[in-house]
Amino acid sequence: MRTVTAAAKSIGNMAQHDPRKLLLRSFEAAVAAADPLRIVPPHLSSILPGPATGRTLIVGAGKAAAAMALAVERNWPAMMALDGLVLTRYGHSLPLERIKVIEAGHPLPDKHGEKGTRTILDDLKTITSELLRCGAPIQEINTVRKHLSAVQGGRLAAGCRASVIALIISDVTGDNPTNIASGPCAPDPTTYSDALAVIGRYDIDAPAAVTTTLQAGARGERDETPKQGDKHLKHVENRVIATAYTSLQAAAEYLRSEGINTAILSDSITGEAREVAKVLAAVAKQIRQHQHPWKTPVALISGGETTVTIGKTGRHGRGGRNTEFLLALAVELAG
Repeated sequence: MRTVTAAAKSIGNMAQHDPRKLLLRSFEAAVAAADPLRIVPPHLSSILPGPATGRTLIVGAGKAAAAMALAVERNWPAMMALDGLVLTRYGHSLPLERIKVIEAGHPLPDKHGEKGTRTILDDLKTITSELLRCGAPIQEINTVRKHLSAVQGGRLAAGCRASVIALIISDVTGDNPTNIASGPCAPDPTTYSDALAVIGRYDIDAPAAVTTTLQAGARGERDETPKQGDKHLKHVENRVIATAYTSLQAAAEYLRSEGINTAILSDSITGEAREVAKVLAAVAKQIRQHQHPWKTPVALISGGETTVTIGKTGRHGRGGRNTEFLLALAVELAG
């Protein structure tokens, strides 16, 4: 779960503990709290169809999609019809028997993702790359993506005549279904004009097809994404079944069971990764020096979604926001 980060540890007198093992095991506890094989089954009993009803179709997307589909397969009655399609990231596929899995690129779409979503491949890849590089928060990135997609921004659910129940593992701050995976089954409060404003705010050189599409939508020449109260979403229920905070709680419970004071700083930290690292490093230094506001040993844990602004310099690198955070933290805590 990418939003969970072990932020810092004021070590103090920890002769009876191995800090590395504590951190790894607390992280494992956090990940386990969002394990689809554990959290999906309890929700299936309420959505199982009656014996006389038709088939159930499973549709999913995201890094956890295959694992969620596997959880459904393992807990779905063999005599009840079940099939579907899920789209997941390369390396995240699992052996499924009744539900098909397609692996594709993420966060940049590719030709395999096109099979599952039928997006305008080249232009969407370009605009997504530029949005990621400019340091825009995920909510603003999704504002643009929703208005360039045939399935995001509630359009997937709106196009379905059957009842829809969306089981969602949140990887964004705030845990609002409209912001998770660009909200394929949730009403969208943003507009084409909002999407254009994001592009203008970050001075993004968007492909002509993207700009033309968004401008046409802003003029009312294209249908807007479904909004709150839209009749096409009356048959839809969105359930957020795991969040960053539940994972942070699991990590905290493990650490406390080991006798370590634990503070959950926040589940919604945002901002530039290196700047967030400076702040958390300062907190750790204060605790180490003044034993305030907590006495050592104490574990500081947090979650959220930081950003890394690359800009237009053409620089390339490996890793992501958490790597940037950890490297910056190491620099601040050096010595």
